[in-house]
Amino acid sequence: MTSAPNITFPAPQVAAASRATYAAFIGSGFAFASWASRIPQVRDGLELSSAGLGLLLLAIAVGSLIALPLAGLIVHRFGSRLTVTAMAVLLGIGLLTVALGFLVGIVPVVIGLFLLGFANGAWDVAMNVQGASVEQHLGRSIMSRYHAGFSLGTVAGAGVGAVMVLASVSVTVHLLVVAIGTAVVVPVAVRGFLPDLSENADHAEKADKGSSDKGSVFRRWTEPRTLLIGVFVFAFAFAEGTGNDWIAVSLIDGYQASAAAGTVGFAVFLTAMTAGRWFGPNLLDRYGRVAVVRTLAVVATFGLLVFIFSPSTPLAFVGIALWGAGTSLGFPVGMSAAADDPAAAAGRVSVVASIGYCAFLAGPPLIGFLGEQASVLKALTVVAGLLALAALVAVALRPLPIAGPAEPAADDGNI
Repeated sequence: MTSAPNITFPAPQVAAASRATYAAFIGSGFAFASWASRIPQVRDGLELSSAGLGLLLLAIAVGSLIALPLAGLIVHRFGSRLTVTAMAVLLGIGLLTVALGFLVGIVPVVIGLFLLGFANGAWDVAMNVQGASVEQHLGRSIMSRYHAGFSLGTVAGAGVGAVMVLASVSVTVHLLVVAIGTAVVVPVAVRGFLPDLSENADHAEKADKGSSDKGSVFRRWTEPRTLLIGVFVFAFAFAEGTGNDWIAVSLIDGYQASAAAGTVGFAVFLTAMTAGRWFGPNLLDRYGRVAVVRTLAVVATFGLLVFIFSPSTPLAFVGIALWGAGTSLGFPVGMSAAADDPAAAAGRVSVVASIGYCAFLAGPPLIGFLGEQASVLKALTVVAGLLALAALVAVALRPLPIAGPAEPAADDGNI
């Protein structure tokens, strides 16, 4: 359970904010997966090698990594609602640029992906800060279910993408529709967000008496626990992001699967991740953060190895499902741990997300270049080492004393 907030809102307002938070997560997931579901077609249309595709995907990571360190300040200054609203519009512009730029060449696609990455990074921090706020007011741990909403959005986006591929709908038409929908629907859907602590200066001062410079969110970079949580999230984000970027390509190149089968494999990964995030709170409440994420790291590693070394495509799909389920709780649990203290949530979530998103900077080019030397499938073995690192540093996820009774002593460090 989370700590009780120092300011309360009527129950209907909190319920409306919870629905708005789900909408923000679902919309973000749908928009991202819509792009990711067309990666193989973009690669073929631009005639890119594995290394070239890795560099193209790097544009998303660069945009995110510029946005993330600034996101804490942005959310603190403007609030999570205005941040998500602005970033939804910017992400729509990015997808629009990709959709039209795909007809021209690589450069406009890179520009569009950079905008997409920037918008996605700031959007991610803002919706996690809002999720933590709603979690505080509801009085129970539901962050992973918001992330399940993100995964549900990605499943829907991947599913629509598979239909678009089967129906031979062009990348341009598909992404144009998604771009317009994102820029219009999400700003309306998030109007129910709760005000953040930073939007009430008097309350902010009361909530953080030990800090006379609460607005200086950059000082969170000096906190050892926050940095260790960031390392943990980095490892799980690498495992998750590698699946998002490379499963479809690996199935097509490594197993000679069809383009549609590659997209279905991506959807299987996202479906398994969604299920893990939805049912995860029960496991977390019963066994604690550290025990659960360490177990899931083992599950993800086993699934990854099955996928890499499977003698058949059907068994590879089993590996994909285990990989997705195993990586499901890493990112949301890291965000919850970073937001244990609501008064410091914006700064800490920004730090942890910044470190975690470095995985999206390192992942695409690393897997792409290793894939050039051997194969993309074999290159995926590097993920296993990072999951082992995550298991080692997971002890940093122990709830802070202020986090309250619902994240109990059943947690974990003894395992």
